[in-house]
Amino acid sequence: MIAPGSTIGVLGGGQLGRMLALAAASMGYRVHVFAPEAELPAGDVAAAVTRAGYDDAAALDGFAAAVDVVTFEFENIDTAAIRHLVARVPVYPGAASLEVAQDRLAEKRFVETLGGRPAAYRAVDSRADLDAAIAALGTPAVLKTRRMGYDGKGQARLHGPADADAAWAAIAGAPAVLEAWVDFSHEFSVVLARGQDGETCVWPVPHNVHRAGILDTSQVPAPAEITAQAAEAIALARRVADTLGHVGVLTLEFFATADGPRFNEMAPRVHNSAHWTIEGARASQFENHIRAVCGLPLGSTELTAPTVMMKNLLGDDVHDWCHLLADSRAHLHLYGKSEVKPGRKMGHVTWL
Repeated sequence: MIAPGSTIGVLGGGQLGRMLALAAASMGYRVHVFAPEAELPAGDVAAAVTRAGYDDAAALDGFAAAVDVVTFEFENIDTAAIRHLVARVPVYPGAASLEVAQDRLAEKRFVETLGGRPAAYRAVDSRADLDAAIAALGTPAVLKTRRMGYDGKGQARLHGPADADAAWAAIAGAPAVLEAWVDFSHEFSVVLARGQDGETCVWPVPHNVHRAGILDTSQVPAPAEITAQAAEAIALARRVADTLGHVGVLTLEFFATADGPRFNEMAPRVHNSAHWTIEGARASQFENHIRAVCGLPLGSTELTAPTVMMKNLLGDDVHDWCHLLADSRAHLHLYGKSEVKPGRKMGHVTWL
């Protein structure tokens, strides 16, 4: 057990790290952020910051010596850095969860072994592979890079075979997966926390709505079409967490379809679709992640209000802060980012 007063190392300096640091501080922990970027929203609220690359062994050694446990706020970190740190300090969730989540092809195959049902897919490593995959799966379809894609990046939609050249160019010929189009009524996510002792808790399943590939809103309770499929999705998420020995928050995204939940992708970390838990649940995803990596008992995921809705503030949406602050039902979170760009996550607001 890592006691309050200790220092938690966080790899990554974005808004997820910022909210982890705020949750940790409320429980008496200090946070030390490690990330290469010049602007670090998490660094604004952390006790210490190391700006260095994830391949800087000397910096990683100094970081490990200064902290009592390490976690990460996003999955695009070279697992070599995780393995380097594990030899020096406890790291949760660890390399296994990261390796599966970093590769869409490995992720789909892994989930299938546990009874999950992703969309029909084919590996695509060349332009000829893409033609073969289109012939096998048909169109419409979605071409996704195996690595580094998020918030709609690294993806190209094909309406027909004639779109193949443009789609291949859009992902710059990177190793990819072609996914058959899924007819779905709703999107939703399962967000759970798993402790070092294997204890697991799950938040109510939110209904997620995306805009241009980026999450727009999440709301609980979810419609009946989702809640009818939640138990199957939650059971899969628990199997994933247990099989990986995952410690911390884990998120699986799903499509609600006529034949049940279809797995979309997973994230081995706190997740945008559960930001509503800060005010909307007894213990937020950020608090329970800190509890888990420190070996503490997990907090309650019970709702604090009958209905909770979270909306991302993307790009110029952030300029509406004054109007939002005047709404007595709203809880505003701004991430301290200096540059406003279209589609950039600048903050979020939650209504209870």
